[in-house]
Amino acid sequence: MSYSDGFAERNAAFAATAFPGPQPLPPAKHIAVVACMDARLDPRKALGIEIGDAHVIANAGGLAKDALRSLIISQQLLGTREIHIVHHTDCGMVTFTNDVLHAKLVSDLHTHAGDNIDFLPFPELEASVRDDVAFLRGHELILKESKIVGWVYQIEDGKVRKVVEA
Repeated sequence: MSYSDGFAERNAAFAATAFPGPQPLPPAKHIAVVACMDARLDPRKALGIEIGDAHVIANAGGLAKDALRSLIISQQLLGTREIHIVHHTDCGMVTFTNDVLHAKLVSDLHTHAGDNIDFLPFPELEASVRDDVAFLRGHELILKESKIVGWVYQIEDGKVRKVVEA
């Protein structure tokens, strides 16, 4: 039995007990959060964000470059004015290089189709947070008046610590 076999039942329970009702399209707090897709990190719960408060964008590593399209839409069409970057300790993105993953794709899938993909690994956690904040601060399509904050979520104890604010 697949976990997805129970999706409808679990959703019915959510809809009956926890669904807050329809929300306006723009996020109420005017913030966007870019976080890692790691299953151990739930940005809404970890940061006290309710449904309707913020856009939460998740990708491997919580990387700004990967989220740029969504952030532009969030700001230009839906009014967000703060961006929070959330990386985390024990992140898998520090465990490999592009060369390692390219070789794995060739070995496992017998294809070079991924050779031109930059999987955006990073060797150092806090440096990556600072790089992402600097990338957004310097990008011409991110509003100059935006508050941009970089955080590290600590998998070990569930706490966040601020790394940089711009």
